[in-house]
Amino acid sequence: MLQLDGVSKVYRVGAFGGTGLTAVRDVSFTVRAGEVVSLIGESGSGKSTIGKMILRLIGVTSGSITFDGTDIARLDGDSLRAYYRSVQGVFQDPFSSYNPVFKVDHIFDLLRGTYFRDAGDADWRRKVEESLESVMLDPAQILHKYPHQLSGGQLQRLLVARALLLDTRFLVADEIISMLDASTRIDVLNLLGDLKGRGLGILFITHDLSLGNYISEKTVILSRGRIVEMGATGRVYGNPLHPYTRALMGSVPQLHRKWSEVEADLAAKGANVAGRCIYHAQHGTDGGPVAPDGVATGLVEAEADHFVGCFRPYLEGAC
Repeated sequence: MLQLDGVSKVYRVGAFGGTGLTAVRDVSFTVRAGEVVSLIGESGSGKSTIGKMILRLIGVTSGSITFDGTDIARLDGDSLRAYYRSVQGVFQDPFSSYNPVFKVDHIFDLLRGTYFRDAGDADWRRKVEESLESVMLDPAQILHKYPHQLSGGQLQRLLVARALLLDTRFLVADEIISMLDASTRIDVLNLLGDLKGRGLGILFITHDLSLGNYISEKTVILSRGRIVEMGATGRVYGNPLHPYTRALMGSVPQLHRKWSEVEADLAAKGANVAGRCIYHAQHGTDGGPVAPDGVATGLVEAEADHFVGCFRPYLEGAC
């Protein structure tokens, strides 16, 4: 369905844009229909940049993103409008996604003017009500309210309802539950699981490993804009190979352990992998493919459906 092939993004910063800041480098992965792929990494790792490139909110510096075999960079006019009917995004802050001066029914009417101009009033009401009911919202209690009168969970589900109204086939879910309380999070996660069952492909962007483990079949670990580990969620979580992945796993708070114990365990695991880079071992002494900026690129298959990158890609000399 969706494929990223060697995608990189460089922002121009500094006086007159004279300096390049690489936010994403040589990222490749696929998302199939009916599959949830978790894109996991700390703040600033490039997760949201990837989501924005998929949604055509920003351009790709190099590489390509294809949807059903078509390079999305080439879309314009009617073809771009058709793309947005199939691909939608839901973002971290639901309150910033709505114009506060409009009621919910007007927000849906904006879609009608773009995608459903031929729909009659009765048919349109039926479509809107069905989309709201599919995300467990009561149309009578929702449609005539302003966004500030609804909770964060209701607003997130409204965004999903809008996507369903467009017959969306792929959803970019960018930190969509990080601002919700714990009781609401599980409802939104289960809603995503239901959408997956209907055949939607979902890119679930998060920094919370427990959420990724709960919802996804495939996990992509991102560090400083590049993939360091990727594969079936059970394999990545059950046997983390990259030191960065191990550090992320170890950073999850544990009720039965003190931080000093966790820190000592991380140090011991780091010592066990020092000087034993799986990526370099697979490629030999030359260190494998190297990008122009000296950063090792690509992944090697350490086990079935489990890939890992260089252990120390940003250090000078051999790993």
